[in-house]
Amino acid sequence: MKKTALIFFMFGLTSSCKQANTLSNNEKKLIKQEAKQMLDNYYNDIRQKGLLAELDYLDNSADFFWVPPGYSNAITYDSVVSVLKQNAPQFKSIDNSFKSLQIFPLNNQLASYTGKLIATMTDTSGKVTNIHLIETGVIVKRTNGWKLLNGQTAILNP
Repeated sequence: MKKTALIFFMFGLTSSCKQANTLSNNEKKLIKQEAKQMLDNYYNDIRQKGLLAELDYLDNSADFFWVPPGYSNAITYDSVVSVLKQNAPQFKSIDNSFKSLQIFPLNNQLASYTGKLIATMTDTSGKVTNIHLIETGVIVKRTNGWKLLNGQTAILNP
């Protein structure tokens, strides 16, 4: 009897250690598709509407933070909004495009991504600047879609 109880206890212990949010391959594929679509929409909206279009893709929660290029520390949502509003009038256009992108579903509501991109920025005087960037972030699924939750972007030497 003790041996049977021990076997059930061990089975229960090992079963309870399994990850509750294990994703099927189909779920991972769908999350990757949704995340890629969000990131594509994000850059398309910035291209069409300007830098302030970025605000629609940021998670406005206490959990949000970002480390922008040139910063050595993370900044809050409000600080990112302030930086975007300050810089937006300086640019006639911004065109971001991924050279590489990897998306890693974590569960049904979270995914991380990393990628290299090129930002082509034209200021109001017509000067064009190309910047190579690397970005890593976490996106979260909210009722109104996927949002950027946190991450960092850094400038690469081309």
